Amino acid sequence: MSKATDAIKGIRRAAKARAKADAARHKATEELRSYCKAAQKAGVPVTQIASEAGLSRQGVYDLLGEQPSK
Repeated sequence: MSKATDAIKGIRRAAKARAKADAARHKATEELRSYCKAAQKAGVPVTQIASEAGLSRQGVYDLLGEQPSK
C-alpha cells in the first residue's frame, strides 16, 4: 500500500474514534446535567455541586443554562 492510502485509512480510523468520543462526551454531559439539576432541586448548594462535579460555580450555571444569583 502507498503512504497516501495508509494516511487515508488512518484519517478514517481517527475520525471514527473522534465521533465515538464526541458521542460519549455528549451522553456524559447530559447525565451530569441531569444529576446537577436533581441536586439543585433537592436543595444542594451550587458550591457543593461544583465541588463534586469538578467544575466552577459558573461552570455549573452554564451547564444548567442559568444565570448565577447575585
